Amino acid sequence: MMDLGTLFHFAVQRCPGAEAIVDGSTRRTYAAWYGEIRAVAGALRGMGLKRGDHLVVVMRNRYETASLYWAAHMLGLIFTPVTWRASADELRYCLEDAEAAGVAFDDGAGDEIGKALAMIDFPAEKSVVGPGGRGEGVRFESLLAADPIDGPEAKIDAEAACLMLYTSGTTGRPKGVPRSHRAEYMAGLSQLVHNRYRFGESAIGVMPMFHTMGVRIMLSTAMLNGKLVCVPDYRPERVIALIEEERISSAFLVPTMFHDILRHPDCAAADLSCLTHVGYAGMSMTTSLTKAVQERLRPEVFINFYGSSEIYTFSVCDHLDRKPGCAGRPGVNQALRIVSTAAGPDDIDATVHPGQTGEIIASMSSPEAFRSYWKRPDADRKALHRGWYRTGDLGTMDEDGELYVVGRVDDMIISGAENIYPEEVEDVLSRIDGVTAVAVIGLPDERLGQKVVACVEPNGEHVTSDALDNACLRSGLARFKRPREYIFVEALPRSASGKLLRRRLRETYSKSEQS
Repeated sequence: MMDLGTLFHFAVQRCPGAEAIVDGSTRRTYAAWYGEIRAVAGALRGMGLKRGDHLVVVMRNRYETASLYWAAHMLGLIFTPVTWRASADELRYCLEDAEAAGVAFDDGAGDEIGKALAMIDFPAEKSVVGPGGRGEGVRFESLLAADPIDGPEAKIDAEAACLMLYTSGTTGRPKGVPRSHRAEYMAGLSQLVHNRYRFGESAIGVMPMFHTMGVRIMLSTAMLNGKLVCVPDYRPERVIALIEEERISSAFLVPTMFHDILRHPDCAAADLSCLTHVGYAGMSMTTSLTKAVQERLRPEVFINFYGSSEIYTFSVCDHLDRKPGCAGRPGVNQALRIVSTAAGPDDIDATVHPGQTGEIIASMSSPEAFRSYWKRPDADRKALHRGWYRTGDLGTMDEDGELYVVGRVDDMIISGAENIYPEEVEDVLSRIDGVTAVAVIGLPDERLGQKVVACVEPNGEHVTSDALDNACLRSGLARFKRPREYIFVEALPRSASGKLLRRRLRETYSKSEQS
């Protein structure tokens, strides 16, 4: 199994003149970019970074970020991307937790990264400052003038870590997920196989490169000598324009972004016929949005890709026209089970029957799997049991043996002794005119234990609680699942990757109930 530096080296040899990356006015072929990447690698080596060191990168989706990614692999460093939306204290935590030997940042984190570096007295000579970055360090442009290395380091172990992703941290401090060259290579192949990408496939690089989807888009595009078009600042109109201008053929996004793009006025007149391969991941897509994607984009391939930072692929569904919301069957490298939530953590044999809901667990035998969390034996004890990974997701299998993900274990609402899954109620409410987005949560209730509450983000049209309640009644949704209360919000809280942060809503409105 080859390391990722060698993978890129082979891509350059295969098609040196193919266009590799676009970022605004910056365009590079594989050959031209490889020369610059080797120079960046030479500069990082000159800064004292060595094999096995963590390079923490707090940058937007840029040419510079992608260059550091490949340069790190050339040297055998561990590329460790962190969200630029983090606070100074959160950044400090990640820098210390990763034992950062080097750091690179741009304007994404504003002054927060400078504050974080000051907290730990990080040396400026081991800091790389990208476009607009405010703080002391070596400017990225100067790295390009360094003496380039000849090529990938020799004898990099395929089992050695090359990447460490941090989980979103929606339930406490983020956890580091180290991933080997082997696991990443197999994750890249999984991306190609399940999305049915073709040689030379071009991709829109809008998912953050600190996210499991964003980094795999970068990897899989190079594996096929495709073109990666970077989007440093996500705006739906910018994504629409780039797809049309660059004739981009693949988009792998979270449902929130598809929602934004399809609702934007520019979408109606845009020629998006080039977009043949479309996929989503990271969260569920409502039935109405699934239908809108199919009708407006008419892709050749449209998939729901279900996975995680820990194990890239769990399952894939490529027939959403027949089964909207279906997560499909296990990926080519995976086996899944659904086990009773009442069973003990080690009881991975307590599987449920089709139609019943339980926790989804995934085999750690997958070559795409991580091995353990970074310095978190407590997290290992919670998630890893007898060769299986507990996803924390709730799911059910239909009679065809296909998976449906119905929510998170922590998000399930128990109201009047009935189990209610937020995503089922959200799917109904999202189809209603006047609703842009909705998040369903459980709040404390003296009689029921928890009451179902819908937090609704209206789209400017007049929508009332009575109208929403009547729509739930007409939909056939069981009466006990109907929201007991509707809260209208200006914007729902989301993570940097677009996921709904139901925990934050629960915290906010639980306090309101108590006051």
